[in-house]
Amino acid sequence: MPERIIKWGIIGCGDVTEAKSGPAFSIVAGSKLHAVMRRNPDLAEDYAQRHNVPRWYSNAEALINDPEVNAVYVATPPSSHKQYTLMAAAAGKPVYCEKPMSVSYRDCQEMIEGCRKADVPFYVAYYRRALPKFLKIKEMLNSGIIGNIRTVTVRFLRRPSSIDLDGKANWRTDPSIAGGGYFIDLASHQIDILQFFLCGISVVKGLTANLAKLYAAEDTVSAVFRFENGVTGAGIWSFSSSGDSDITEITGDKGILSYATFGNSPIMINNEFNSEEVMIPNPVNIQLPMITIITEQIRKDPGFSGNYESAASVNKLIDSIYGLN
Repeated sequence: MPERIIKWGIIGCGDVTEAKSGPAFSIVAGSKLHAVMRRNPDLAEDYAQRHNVPRWYSNAEALINDPEVNAVYVATPPSSHKQYTLMAAAAGKPVYCEKPMSVSYRDCQEMIEGCRKADVPFYVAYYRRALPKFLKIKEMLNSGIIGNIRTVTVRFLRRPSSIDLDGKANWRTDPSIAGGGYFIDLASHQIDILQFFLCGISVVKGLTANLAKLYAAEDTVSAVFRFENGVTGAGIWSFSSSGDSDITEITGDKGILSYATFGNSPIMINNEFNSEEVMIPNPVNIQLPMITIITEQIRKDPGFSGNYESAASVNKLIDSIYGLN
């Protein structure tokens, strides 16, 4: 008996799906991108035609109820993640949801429970855990290349975009849609991958500020945190700075490993023996490794499973930084 094909439907076929994720669904063995949805029907049809997708919709419910769609990728802004996840779960369809899981930890719990009750897989797009670059970093840390880990520091700076400076509408800086500002969108990846490298963060405290006042959300965040193994760390994020910087340093008692979370740049190792650069480029379809893993798991076991616990923990930590719990 042939193995079933996972026929994906995308809710929200916007820019993030053009190269990062959308094409990957038809590259993975046993997987096809069968339908896409966007509220603007012209844009939905255009996407379907350009990507050779058989069906397109302007209504999420219609896509979810398509009898041939047997898995749903929710790629809308965070404020609608809960709604569409619960709708797909109620229809008995596995869910792959963009990160952050939602705008609050409370929402995350409701989403998990909805998928649990429906007995469907539930995954969140923290895809760096599957990328060769970050798997190599984890391997290096586990090998003891920098010895016993002592501290972690994160420094992320970004200039305001032209959209920010012009005061144009941007859902990423609208707390009612994004749950916060650029911090929740970008730092969620950084927090998740640090927990993947080390262990869970047990304590976090933060401060936020809106210094440039270009939009409603915060533009500056600082935080201190402690992992379950006792290692402490700190981070600073500014989205209204004069320059761009993306560096995370993991310091051990025998050296330092540093990397950028975003973009293609080398892993840097400086220890007591030498300095080394390791370059591992990201794939063009950056979510391909993650989508491969998820599709294989869904094909083997369509019951409740996924990375929902680690994904929800990121929202819980961000809520703490924002002072919401």
